[in-house]
Amino acid sequence: MGKVLMIGAGGVATVAAFKIVQNQDVFTEFMIASRRKEKCDALVKAIHDKGYKADIKTAQVDADDVEQLKELFNSFKPELVINLALPYQDLTIMDACLACGCNYLDTANYEPKDEAHFEYSWQWAYKDKFEKAGLTAILGCGFDPGVSQAYTAYAAKHHFDEIHYLDIVDCNAGNHHKAFATNFNPEINIREITQKGLYYENGKWIETEPLAVHQDLTYPNIGPRDSYLMHHEELESLVKNYPTIKRARFWMTFGKQYLTYLDCIQILGMSRIDEIEYEAPLADGSGKTAKVKIVPLQFLKAVLPNPQDLGENYDGETSIGCRIRGIKDGKEQTYYIYNNCKHQDAYNETGMQGVSYTTGVPAMAGAMMFFKGLWRKPGVWNVEDFDPDPFLEVLNKQGLPWHEEFGGDLEL
Repeated sequence: MGKVLMIGAGGVATVAAFKIVQNQDVFTEFMIASRRKEKCDALVKAIHDKGYKADIKTAQVDADDVEQLKELFNSFKPELVINLALPYQDLTIMDACLACGCNYLDTANYEPKDEAHFEYSWQWAYKDKFEKAGLTAILGCGFDPGVSQAYTAYAAKHHFDEIHYLDIVDCNAGNHHKAFATNFNPEINIREITQKGLYYENGKWIETEPLAVHQDLTYPNIGPRDSYLMHHEELESLVKNYPTIKRARFWMTFGKQYLTYLDCIQILGMSRIDEIEYEAPLADGSGKTAKVKIVPLQFLKAVLPNPQDLGENYDGETSIGCRIRGIKDGKEQTYYIYNNCKHQDAYNETGMQGVSYTTGVPAMAGAMMFFKGLWRKPGVWNVEDFDPDPFLEVLNKQGLPWHEEFGGDLEL
């Protein structure tokens, strides 16, 4: 049915690749490309070692280089490109898709490499170009963003006449038994959580100091966890698409030990994203040195545990959902829709931990919606712009079942 090229070979890409191979009736031809081809080849080997039979092609590509991307796309001729590379590379990949007539899907919005700031405006600006080319671009099809928007769309379609208050809550109650590690790319993760918080209320965006607003929230099968208000990209599209929303916020849990280490990283200057000069010894053993430029956060990424290696000893589970208050048939109603995912279940199936799993599965599901013709229309779209029902049905069958609670205390 579909010829797909996936860019990326990290934890999320590993999960997406396993899921693509499990659904070969939909994904009939599959290529994995990354900056290091050997990572793609290792991923293919991991899939084959699990007993899956699939002809998976691999390739090397620099996703910062539009010409390299165009050469690869013109050679393989994918109908859909799944971008699971870095957010810095979204626009170059979209440019290459336009040049080569490929449709596009990603899991995180664009952000400039030299500025810790993200928003949808850069990618929404491509809407007319994709419409004129007759191509579909699906933005932010992971869990949050992604499933969180599908949950909201499902609530609006089935349970509310008007949504007034929306809180997206994201809890990782797992333990990887490391002193400090991030669950996805450390560079992207630390850039995100050290930004100022941002939420929407009464038609205005309100900024807070990083992680300054927090409160205990109770998560299913987990219990109370300290949850911190953060800026998250899906709020931007949700308040645009659901104008009855009076307030929209995003919350994520962090443990005290994690935040202590994060404070130290910032105090020591290791979260900086600008270049600094460093006197480094030459590799020839001569004892001579040379001045080199490094970005502290990129250096930190190199010495921190690789998120792909956390799964084996990761226990506990995640819980991500939407807590919604609004009006149905003239009466106020509360609604909570969520998924819990156990890290060990994710590891046993794909070799990755639950955070990668909850992002990789929706990426595959969104691609499936595209190939089945259910999420296919020219332009640039967010997940809530499409019918949520078939997407959520696929998630139920592919390892991310969802649950609903009506009339409960949302705590917010």
